[in-house]
Amino acid sequence: MMESPTQTAEHIESMTEFLMNHYSDQLRDISLSTDPKLHYPLFLEFAELVDDNPNLAHLVFSNPEQFLRHFDDSAILAHKIALEQMKKFENKIGTEKRFIHVRINTSGSPLERSPDSFPSIGRVRVKHRGILLMLKGTVIRSGAVKMYEGERMYRCRKCKHMFPLFPELESINSIVKPPFCPSQRSKSCEGTNFDPVEDTVTRHDYQEIKIQENTQVLGVGVIPRSILVVLKDDLVDIVKAGDDVVVSGILTSKWSHDLKDVRCDLEPMLIANHVRRTNELKSEIDISDELIEKFKKFWSHFKDTPLKGRNAILRGICPQVFGLFTVKLAVALTLIGGVQHVDASGTKVRGESHLLLIGDPGTGKSQFLKFAAKLSNRAVITTGLGSTSAGLTVTAVKDGGEWMLEAGALVLADGGLCCIDEFDSMREHDRATIHEAMEQQSISVAKAGLVTTLSTKTIVFGATNPKGQYDPDQSLSVNTALSGPLLSRFDIVLVLLDTKNPEWDKVVSSHILAEVEIEQGRYVDDLTTIWPLPMLQRYIQFVKKNFRPVLSKESEEIISSYYRLQRRSSTHNAARTTVRMLESLIRLAQAHARLMLRNEVTRLDAITAILCIESSMTISAIVDSMGNALHSNFSEEPDQECILFSNAMVDLRDDDETHSQRRRRNRAPSESKYPMNCKHQGKEIHQI
Repeated sequence: MMESPTQTAEHIESMTEFLMNHYSDQLRDISLSTDPKLHYPLFLEFAELVDDNPNLAHLVFSNPEQFLRHFDDSAILAHKIALEQMKKFENKIGTEKRFIHVRINTSGSPLERSPDSFPSIGRVRVKHRGILLMLKGTVIRSGAVKMYEGERMYRCRKCKHMFPLFPELESINSIVKPPFCPSQRSKSCEGTNFDPVEDTVTRHDYQEIKIQENTQVLGVGVIPRSILVVLKDDLVDIVKAGDDVVVSGILTSKWSHDLKDVRCDLEPMLIANHVRRTNELKSEIDISDELIEKFKKFWSHFKDTPLKGRNAILRGICPQVFGLFTVKLAVALTLIGGVQHVDASGTKVRGESHLLLIGDPGTGKSQFLKFAAKLSNRAVITTGLGSTSAGLTVTAVKDGGEWMLEAGALVLADGGLCCIDEFDSMREHDRATIHEAMEQQSISVAKAGLVTTLSTKTIVFGATNPKGQYDPDQSLSVNTALSGPLLSRFDIVLVLLDTKNPEWDKVVSSHILAEVEIEQGRYVDDLTTIWPLPMLQRYIQFVKKNFRPVLSKESEEIISSYYRLQRRSSTHNAARTTVRMLESLIRLAQAHARLMLRNEVTRLDAITAILCIESSMTISAIVDSMGNALHSNFSEEPDQECILFSNAMVDLRDDDETHSQRRRRNRAPSESKYPMNCKHQGKEIHQI
């Protein structure tokens, strides 16, 4: 319904008063900004508007197209009042601005709890037109920033009345003139001819993005739906492909281009008013204080036997699979990850770990992949056979004559987990494209004139079959047909070989048959007995958020000694024993410290990290024969076994120190006293 001028004035007055009372600080900051041509946002909390003026809040919700425009006018008016007050009371002179847009943040408001105002993208219908709508999704495509004409003044030839006209985004930004003069005088004009007024054109920045609903909340077989979103002015270029967003705006429809003999299609479109990035809020799992107390009580119960408590947690990972202690430990440490840090040169060292399972068919690789995806708050599952390099990274698509970037699996899993099954089915070219994504955690794109870098801060969990019959005497590169650079990027590589052991088959079959009889989906409150899936999800999020462990002196010595030993003794494992292995040891030790609720990496954490790396080796530096991770079982007394292995590691460190002393004693006379990597070299040169 059309408002009378009196009603419009009353609404703008009440809006201006609300902005002056609650957002005077933002108005001051806008007034003190120097550039008068920019478009400035004024962020408004809808929950605050509901408390202060429920009637006005209802009008904004039910008729956003009209009242959001009124809010922009009231923001300009409030800005002018703030300018006068600053000049009068503070002797500060600001700059008058022409463009201020009120951006309504609906977070925490009643609109977020209503399915009518906050539906999933796949449930958007005609009934959602005409209201302030919120949609949540992941940006899968971002277009280029364009410029369009947003407003132009026209003058009636008959009565000289001036009025603005706004282009219709629904009909490709075309301006439709009214059938008669819109002047609201006592005597109607009824003029039909209008001329544009010079120098009254207002132009806006314009960008189209596409958001897709999260696949985690969809059922099996449901195709994720997407919707076009239009960003204007200050909203352009604030999100990129792979970002999680909550967009509030006005639902409308967009007509396709008129082509001869082609049916004109109608596409739903959301004109955004506010965009909220939720990348930092990806863990939406609520962790209450009561739950934290339960975690602490659990560890106080296992105070004297911490590894027994750790194993109780690990038994909750993929409980339908018997044994495989090493794999479950590796999955837990990979999902928790280490702490990202920046080195002296400013280079970021990743905190996320990567895991690769190599095994015969039927050893449970895909089961672990799917369970890990359930544990992660954001996960993308794909297969090597059905993924190209573009599908994994990013692809350039042409839409309406314009090239756009569309995010692939690794970009969509940013901040979460990317599971790639049948890793060996990928082509060599496709595998090479993920090198940068795994180590530098970014993807550099140069396609169709689009040159950019996208974030891929994700965990890669791969599973593959060996190439033919696995030969323990050969290296991993030969057995898997994976290149050395790619293998070195995986922190843990576990080999699962089906050796057809009758005793092991008997135990496994008994476990599977017993699982059938157990009632599925039961919830046991006692964490010492079983950890259900929801509890594991909350525990992983809790430790990742609250613990940032640092290395102790003792753990540094153990990790350093083991690394030097591997570098000397490695022949088959040359692809694995690089500097990346040292970083992997640090990440795994930090992850284990987090798992045990500690902020310091102890000797126990360093030893566990070494055990995980040892399981990745074709020929071990400590154990003479290669271990099969498939037959690794949970120990009855893990703490006692760890003490024995700890003593072995101390002997290993002593042997390493003896070897270093012997090497220094046998140094040739021509060798320099200060090698190139000696930390005293700079001091010696300075003295000279």
